[in-house]
Formats: sequence, structure tokens, C-alpha cells
Amino acid sequence: MAVVEEKSGVMPQASDKLHFLFLNIGHFLDHLFTLIFATVAALALTREWGLSYAELIPYATPGFIAFGVFSLPAGWLADRWSREGMIAVFFVGIGLAALATSFATTPLEIAIGLFVVGIFAAIYHPVALALVARQQAGMGMAIAINGVWGNLGVASAALISGFLIDLAGWQWAFIVPGIISIACGVIYVWAFHDRIPATLRARAPTQAAHGSIRTQLAPDARTLLIRITLIIFFTTAVGSLIFQATTFALPKVFEERLDGLAVSATLIGWLAFVVFAVASMAQLIIGSLLDRLGPRTVFLGVATIQIVFFALMPGLTDEMAIAVALGFMLGAFGQIPINDYMIGRMAKSELRASIYGARYVVTFVVLGLTLPLIAWVHANWGFDTLFVGLAFAACALFAAVSLLPSKLPSAEPARA
Repeated sequence: MAVVEEKSGVMPQASDKLHFLFLNIGHFLDHLFTLIFATVAALALTREWGLSYAELIPYATPGFIAFGVFSLPAGWLADRWSREGMIAVFFVGIGLAALATSFATTPLEIAIGLFVVGIFAAIYHPVALALVARQQAGMGMAIAINGVWGNLGVASAALISGFLIDLAGWQWAFIVPGIISIACGVIYVWAFHDRIPATLRARAPTQAAHGSIRTQLAPDARTLLIRITLIIFFTTAVGSLIFQATTFALPKVFEERLDGLAVSATLIGWLAFVVFAVASMAQLIIGSLLDRLGPRTVFLGVATIQIVFFALMPGLTDEMAIAVALGFMLGAFGQIPINDYMIGRMAKSELRASIYGARYVVTFVVLGLTLPLIAWVHANWGFDTLFVGLAFAACALFAAVSLLPSKLPSAEPARA
């Protein structure tokens, strides 16, 4: 059975909108699941298991590494079988993995559960981005909207987890989203079963896959392309470190810094949600500026925002800590679409998915490796030192981005 949209290239409008809604819900859940443990560790397990925050958070590392490494086989299987089928596997698989994680009674068990969550979480980005880009007439806006849903998943993780911790215990922070995700998967299969083939399908190799189409670049153009590529992957790695450190640590930062306010797990969740939700809107603003000003100018502005607010954060408490946290989160969220924009502008269409896949591996492996760094810095020096380090990381971003040309080279160089 062939996939409907591949046969016709056009899908009914109502079905198209419903499918896009499911992809957006999936992005929300994907980022929600990967950050539940951040709040659970900070607000519940330190008390219930008698372990420090620094001792607990390294157990999330295998999950974030799986989040990156398994994106490549997920994309490969989606091409050989069905992208829609893989989205269904994502919904049901990550829900079941979350339910299993709720039964953990030791750090090792929760690490295993988070690893399986990471495997299924890895499906979303390489598969869903291809679907969003393929089936939406306004591809750029569709990707931006889809990105905001993912950011809201990040924003809601602390809010939802904190509320469920106060209401029923930390286990329910995994159970409730798990049930919701499984239900979404069942509905998705019912609604779009005609797009899911029963078997693997063979795909004829293309010329591009074998490298038969070759392009000739002048030496200076080749040097420029290599420089830009290195900058993209360097800024991807550093930007991922900044994003993970801020989004993962913020609930704990608020718990430590808001002594002057009467805080509970729910209130901390609400504060983190507000900061993340407002900051996530920066992605839409940055997206609109990229076409007008170009990535170099926009990225330099974002890096400057990060430098300023990270440098201001050490020593701040209460309302000032919240305000400055909002400032550096605007920078952290604002940087998200910039590298994707540069890849989209420069990469040839037949290579774009592979390059995005490589970007996801870099992004999510760095996300996983950031957690031991947070634990080490927090245990030895506290969060003030972490923010100083992030300010220097933002300086490295600024220096790298300053090497970009004011105008990117064409996505399609002249062929011989």
C-alpha cells in the first residue's frame, strides 16, 4: 500500500490541518517528556531518595544521548517504511516508556527508563520536520509554528510536573503525559491509517545518493562553504549547551534564588512556564528578522543578549532573578531557528534532510553531555559559576558568528 501523499502530492485541506495539529502536539510532548525528570529531580527525588541534585541529574544523560544518536536510524526507517507510521510509533512508544519510568525505585532504573524515553523521543525531529516541510504550502511559517509548540513543551514541563508532584507524587508526572501520548497515538493511527504501509518499501537509489551529480566550486567558494559549515556546527554545539543548561537547570535555579517568595513546586512550575512561554515567542520574531537582516546580524544580536544577561545573573535573587532569567531565555530560544535557516538556505535539496539529521545528532548529544557539566559545576561552585561559564560560551558564539559573511552563498552553485 502506497502512502497517499506520496502518490498524489496533495492532501485534503481538512486532513492536512488535522495532521499538522498532531505533528504540533507531538512536538509539544517530545520536549515535555525530555524535561520531566529535571523538575522531578529538583523538587521531589532529592527528598524522597536522599540524593543531592548533583548526584541525580547525571542519570538523565543516557536519555539525552539516545535522543541524539537514534535520530539517524529513525530517519532511515521512516524513509524505508513510513513517516506517518514512525510518528504513530513515537506517540505510543514514548507514552509506554514514560509509564514504565514511573515505576522506577532506584536511580539506575530511572536512567534505564529515561534511555528508552530518549529512543522514542529521537523519532520526532528527523521524521516530523520532513512531514512539516513537505505538506505545508507556507513551509517557513509552518516550521516556525511547529517550533513554538516544541518550545511550549519545554515551558510546560516544569509547570505540569510541579503541579502533578504537589497533587499526587512524582510518578504521576510521567503517568499522565504517558497516557495522553498513547491516546494521541491510537487516534492518530485511526485517523491516518491509510497513509501507513504494511511493509517496508524498496526505494530506487537516486543519482544524488550515489554522488553522480557533482558540482564544481571555485577554490574561494569552497573555502567559504567549509568555513560556514564549521561555524554552523560549532554554533549548533555551543548553542545546544546553552539551551540545555538553561532549560534543565531553571527550576532548580528558581528554587534556590526565590527565598524571598513563598514558593511551592507548583509555583516554581508556573514561573518557569511563564519565562519559557514568553521567551519561546522570540523564535517567531527571529524568523521574521532573518529574511530581512540575514543570519549574521540576527545571530550577533542574539549572542549579545545572552552575554549581557548571563553576566548579570550571578548573585541575583527574587524578582530580579526572574527578570534576568527571562532575558537570557529570550536569547536561548531565539537562537533555535538560525542554524536551521542557514542550512535551509545553503544545502542542496537532495542533501538537506541528511544535513538536518547530522545537526540533530550534534544537538542532542551535546544536550546529554551538558548534564554532567551542570552537576559538576553546581556541586563544586553553584549556579553563579555556571552563569559565568555560559556568558563565556555566548562570547564564543559571538566570535564564531562574526566570521560569517554578510550574505550566504547560493544553495545551488553552478554545475559543470
